[in-house]
Amino acid sequence: MKISKEALSLLLAALMAFSFAACCSAAETDKALSGAEERMTALYGENKPVTDGNPLTQGREMTSKKIIDPMTLPLLMEEYVKAMRQRNEELKALYRENKKITDDNYDKSLAVKCVNGTFVGRKVEDIIEYRGIPFVGKQPVGELRWKAPVDYAADDGVYEAYTNGKTACQRPVETASVQGEDCLYLNIWKAEDAGASMRVEKKPVMVWIHGGGFEIGATYDPGYSLLNFVKENPDVIGISIAYRLGALGFLHLSHLPDGKEYPDAQNLGLLDQKQALKWIHENIAGFGGDPDNVTIFGESAGGGSVTLLPLIEGSHPYIKRVIAESGSPAMTKSPEQAISCTNAIMDELGCKTVADLLKVDAETLVKVAGDKFSMGIAPERDGIVLPSEPHDAYANGAAKDIDILIGCNKDEMNCFVSSLGEDGFSAWGGDLKEKKYAQLTEKDKALAESFCKEVKGENYEHISRLLDQYWFIAPFIRTAENQAMAGGKAYSYFFTVESSLPLMKSGHGAELPVVLNHPEANMGIMGREIDETFSKTVRKMWVQFAKTGNPSLSADISPDGKAKKWPVYDTENKWIMILDEFNIHAEKESEKKIVDWDRTYPLTKYYLY
Repeated sequence: MKISKEALSLLLAALMAFSFAACCSAAETDKALSGAEERMTALYGENKPVTDGNPLTQGREMTSKKIIDPMTLPLLMEEYVKAMRQRNEELKALYRENKKITDDNYDKSLAVKCVNGTFVGRKVEDIIEYRGIPFVGKQPVGELRWKAPVDYAADDGVYEAYTNGKTACQRPVETASVQGEDCLYLNIWKAEDAGASMRVEKKPVMVWIHGGGFEIGATYDPGYSLLNFVKENPDVIGISIAYRLGALGFLHLSHLPDGKEYPDAQNLGLLDQKQALKWIHENIAGFGGDPDNVTIFGESAGGGSVTLLPLIEGSHPYIKRVIAESGSPAMTKSPEQAISCTNAIMDELGCKTVADLLKVDAETLVKVAGDKFSMGIAPERDGIVLPSEPHDAYANGAAKDIDILIGCNKDEMNCFVSSLGEDGFSAWGGDLKEKKYAQLTEKDKALAESFCKEVKGENYEHISRLLDQYWFIAPFIRTAENQAMAGGKAYSYFFTVESSLPLMKSGHGAELPVVLNHPEANMGIMGREIDETFSKTVRKMWVQFAKTGNPSLSADISPDGKAKKWPVYDTENKWIMILDEFNIHAEKESEKKIVDWDRTYPLTKYYLY
C-alpha cells in the first residue's frame, strides 16, 4: 500500500488539527466540525468507566473498542480536515496587522519600552499579553530571503502588540492564520502583579518553541498559547517565538553557482530562534523577566531545536535551561543529504541558481518542497552553524553549563498509526525503515532486525517500536548520557499516559495539552480528560525546573501535597521519572528497560534522517 502525498498532508494536518481543534471557534463551520467529531465518536465508541479493580485506573474512562475498517479513518480524517480548512479561511479573514500608534491614546500601564519600540499589550483577565512583537530589524523578504536574520535597531515609536504576526510559510492546510515570509515575531504573557512597582526580583522566563517537523506550525495556534500556563503559574513570564520553516528555513544553497552568499541558509530557522532569544535577553527585564534565567522548551521539532540551540556559537548567554519533549540533536541531516534534498527541489522547479529560486513564489516553493520531502526537511550538521557531530559535542561538554530536562512518550509512533491507520502506517513506516536500513552496516542491520523480530503485538508494532527507539527513545537517552558524562546536569522523563482513542496509546504530542494547560484539547488527542492533579503536577515540575534547575517538588508546593523527588540522571543509575497519570515515580532505566542498549542505542550514531 503506497501512501500518497495528499495522505501525508492529511497526516501533518491531523497532528495539529486533532490536538487543538477545540481551542478555536468560528460559527459558520462549527456545525461541520461537530458533525465530523460526532462521526469519529461513533467510529471509536463511547467512553465507559474502567472496572478492572485497579486503584491506579479507578475513575478513568476508556473508549470501547470497535473493529475499524482501515479505509474509514482516512476518509473521516479528510472530512474533518476539509471542515478545518473552511474554518481556517474564516479565521484568516479576521486577521489584522499591529499598527503604529501615532497619538497619546493608549493605556500606558500596558506599554513596555523596548530597544526597538514601545509595545502596548492587552489585558486578558489577569494576564497581559503582547502579541506580534518583531524581533528583527527587517523581515526576511525579497532579497533577504535565505539571509540570516537582521538585527533590530533602536526605535522610539509606539506600536500595538494586540495580534499575532504572520505565520511562517507552509502548506496552506495547516494554519488558520495569514502566512507570509515576514513572519519573525514573538508573543509574551505576564501576570498583572499587584503592587508591581514594588517588585524587586525578576521572574524566570519560559520560551516555547513549537514543533511540526520543521515544516509546519505557528505561534498563532491556540494550543500553543501560554495564557493558561501563566495564569496558573503567575511567577513566570511565558513567551512563544516563530521561525522560518521548510525550504525557507532549512535549504542548503552554498553549493549552487551563486550560493556562496547564502552560507547559513541550511539552518536559518535555528538562527531565527537565536535572534529571538537575543531580543528576549536584551528586552525582557522591562516585562518583569530575568534575562539571566531563561528556559527554552519545545516539543518534536521544537524539542530538537532546544537541544541544538546550545550548540550554536554565542547562544549560551541567552539560555539557562532546556526542556526537550520528544526531540533531540538526532533531528538533523548531513550536508550530503541536505544537498540532495536541494537538488531534487531545484529539478522539480526547473531552477539552476539561487537567482532562479528567488523568482519562485513562497507558496509554490513550500508546496513543492513539502511534497518532495514531507517530514524530511531538517537542520543540517554543517560544521558551520551546527557541529558536524552534535552527539559528540554534548559528550565533549558543549552544553555542560546548561541544565537539561529531556524525555519522550511511551508510544510516540502510535500518533502516526492512529492518523494513517494500521495499513497506511505499515507502508509509510516500512518505507522509513528500509531507508534507514540502507544507511546501516550489516552488523547494525542484523541487530535492528533482531529487535523487530522479538516485538510482540499487532502487525504494525515491529515497525512502530523500532521507530520509537531510533527516532525518540535512544536519542533522548544518549543526550542525557552525554550531558552527564560531560559533567553537566540532566533530568530525564518517560510520559506513559494513554489515550482512549484506538491505536493512539501514549503517542507523539500526547503530553502537549498537559504541559501547556489546554485541557480542552485533551479530547482531540486523548479522547478523554486527563487527571487534573497529575496535569498540574507536571506543569509545576516544569516550572520548578525553570526556577531552580531541579524539577523535584517539596510537599508544600506539590499539587497533591506529596513530595516528588526527581533524581538527576547519572551514567550509573540512569534515573528516569515515570510520568504515570496516577503514580509519578522515579525508576532506574535498568528496571524500566525503555531502551535496548545493545540493538537500538547504537543506531543513534546514524541520526534520524
